[in-house]
Amino acid sequence: MDSASTLTHFLLAVQRRRSELIRKEIMISGGLRYVYLEGGQGEPLLMLHGFGANKDNFTSIARYLIPHYRVIIPDHIGFGESSHPQELDYAPPAQAARLRVFMDALGVSRFHLAGHSMGGQISLFYTSLYPGDVKTLWLIDPGGVLSAPKSERQKIVAEGRRNPLMARNEEEFAAVISFVMRKPPRIPRFMLKALARERARNFDLEQRIYDGDVAYPVEPHVAGLQTATLIIWGAEDRSHNPAGAEILHGLLPQSQVLLLPGVGHMPMVEDPERCASEYLKFRRSLTKSDTPFCIPTPSADAGAATCRAP
Repeated sequence: MDSASTLTHFLLAVQRRRSELIRKEIMISGGLRYVYLEGGQGEPLLMLHGFGANKDNFTSIARYLIPHYRVIIPDHIGFGESSHPQELDYAPPAQAARLRVFMDALGVSRFHLAGHSMGGQISLFYTSLYPGDVKTLWLIDPGGVLSAPKSERQKIVAEGRRNPLMARNEEEFAAVISFVMRKPPRIPRFMLKALARERARNFDLEQRIYDGDVAYPVEPHVAGLQTATLIIWGAEDRSHNPAGAEILHGLLPQSQVLLLPGVGHMPMVEDPERCASEYLKFRRSLTKSDTPFCIPTPSADAGAATCRAP
């Protein structure tokens, strides 16, 4: 391991400790290894990262959730430190099935589920396949809403240009960060270099996973799903069209929608405190049994919402 990788792993470890997260790993059937972060006590909250990412996308937001929940954040099979078998089925239903085995191995049968981007797509499939497992659903700029107008990313790919979510080198990785975030955090040069190398090593597998994911719309599978759901979307998301939020809202009768102004595709990284606060507020609203569940509708003010009866 070179100095850039060593320093990067050290910095990630420091950030995890600050968020009271512990790195763990477990083997499941088929010889697959899940590496995950865990911290806190209380009701389990499983958090699923997006395409090309890893468990550390949730490190910053976890510090606001740890006081309330047992937070579990795995690397998907095919990403991060988890197993990377080349010929596995990586479609969202297959990933959901593996995650069920993972949670069973942890002894968790009922939990709250959160997912960002591809992780949101997998979360929706998981909930449609195993609705009895999922207490509530938290979607952050989820993928798979293929009936939405094409996003900037989709238009770029359709024109045959380089996929703005893919990276073969440091320059392309820096471009990915600029594309997915309206206000990205400062990343030290050594860390950028190390993370870019990891993405480049996984490029071929990520390309295959990406090609498979885009063929899986969530709409036919989740229409009428009764799980209480919070949908948070960055209003300036260039990767996934924010119009997908209202489409999902129309399909999920027990859903709330919040658009975050000035935020791109990564709300949990760009504004972790606000993102966590909205989730905690959502969860509190569900415990007030004498208060009808409220479905917000957009008001004239960006990012605001008014309520109507479900």
